[in-house]
Amino acid sequence: MGNESRLEALTTEKTEFRREIGVFGGVSIIGGIMIGSGIFYLGSYVLMRTGMSQGLSILAWILGGIVSLLGGLCYAELGASIPRAGGGTIYLNEAYHPIVGFMNGFTSLIIGSPGSIAAIAIALPTALRAFTPVSDVQIKVIAIALIVLLTVWNYLGVRPGSRLQNASMIAKLIPIVIILVASLALGRETPNLALEPASGPVPIGKLISMVSFAVIATLWAYEGWTNLNNVAEEIKNPRRNLPLAIIIAIGGITILYTLFNFGIYRVLPFDQIQDFIDSGNYYLGTEAAKATLGGTGAVIVSLGMLLSMFGSLNGCVLAFPRTYYAMAYEGHFFSIFKQLHPRYRIPTWGLISQAVISIILVLLRNLDQLTSLVIFTSIFFNFLIVVAVMILRRKYPTIERPFKIWGYPFTVIISALLFLGLVINTLIEDPVSAVIGLIVPAVGAVVYLIFDRIRKNEAAARA
Repeated sequence: MGNESRLEALTTEKTEFRREIGVFGGVSIIGGIMIGSGIFYLGSYVLMRTGMSQGLSILAWILGGIVSLLGGLCYAELGASIPRAGGGTIYLNEAYHPIVGFMNGFTSLIIGSPGSIAAIAIALPTALRAFTPVSDVQIKVIAIALIVLLTVWNYLGVRPGSRLQNASMIAKLIPIVIILVASLALGRETPNLALEPASGPVPIGKLISMVSFAVIATLWAYEGWTNLNNVAEEIKNPRRNLPLAIIIAIGGITILYTLFNFGIYRVLPFDQIQDFIDSGNYYLGTEAAKATLGGTGAVIVSLGMLLSMFGSLNGCVLAFPRTYYAMAYEGHFFSIFKQLHPRYRIPTWGLISQAVISIILVLLRNLDQLTSLVIFTSIFFNFLIVVAVMILRRKYPTIERPFKIWGYPFTVIISALLFLGLVINTLIEDPVSAVIGLIVPAVGAVVYLIFDRIRKNEAAARA
């Protein structure tokens, strides 16, 4: 394929998919995946990592949002200029080599996407234990049923999947906003927002280290902003709506997370927060709801967590199969994965295989193991994709870029360094998961080479 033809294929808005997702639908996909049960308990980890400093913890939440927004802006530029299904896989193909994009997609197929789906599907019925006894076997049965149900629903097309995502986004925000407003309005505590640990001042180097470690904890709550680019070919006017949805979603969620944690500090006395964490009760959001709304608050929190996880699960089921489509479309994966349903125009085999692998992971792994599996490779490939912004500007200087990241190149460099720091941190803190995270892409490289050899042999035979 000539260079001009390749650029046309990359940048065209012509597609076999149906463009059914608007700005709110895009915000719902990102927000639906990002906002899970973590909003109710991750604040404890952020607080502990800042030496129990309420001021530093609030700063960490703001910085975590800024880091996510910087990465999101990189994705916004790439998605607006190359509005193709598959997102990161396409960008890695063009910036580096198709083998890199394939490694990303293969890792997503084997552990990343199904692992995330399985983890959320297990976490949701686990939360039901707050209401009624649920055995481990029952949790797995419910998890499998949820995966099957949402796979069938999204099989019917992107419109019903997007509508369900919109509805779940609104439904999950209602209980969260109720708790937030109640905390801010009824709280009588005056949080100590001094930018130093509760034990007193520390050297500036130590302070930066503490805040950085806390920011890493917040990033798990912000995880999910990369997924809208996977459905770029199903977004209406993607050159405008994709960047707009990314900015609105990440910016809005940053404000939500920051105010939610500030609201907790308005309700719970510092000594009480310390007692909860010391006793192993990290659900400060739940305790704040109980303190302001009593038993009703506990019900609202539980409902909010269930709706949040359901929205995350549906968003993952909807968005992930487009990556496998991109792999097949590029020519180094089974051709059936690029087949779209003749009526519903969705990647049928990607959706089905994703469900099958997710169910297998539900049966074989527990929640902690699944969470560890998906962390390292996600950060590693995000680092490569952020750097791809600079590479593609040099490689394809003439393509239209309706959205350009603000403050280029400094913002891209800062974002890349932050993700690289997370990669190094994971290698140090969790080397086992990191090694597994490296083995799977390596296997993907081997699979790519096999398909590449087959494709070349077939081309030689035809010649």
